[in-house]
Amino acid sequence: MSKLKTHRGAAKRFKVTGSGKFKRSQAFTSHILTKKSTKRKRQLRATLIVCKADHRSVRKMLPNL
Repeated sequence: MSKLKTHRGAAKRFKVTGSGKFKRSQAFTSHILTKKSTKRKRQLRATLIVCKADHRSVRKMLPNL
């Protein structure tokens, strides 16, 4: 059987926590920032945990982590 390959796009977007959960950053922070309030942009900087429903698909993309 061949080796499992890591999905390189996913590897750049997700990090694994010590307990095995996945951290991710929030969307809507790359452009069109002038119409967004300072509070909204500041809150979008925070990292989130990937929800339970998506955990399995992220795990399949990152088999070696």
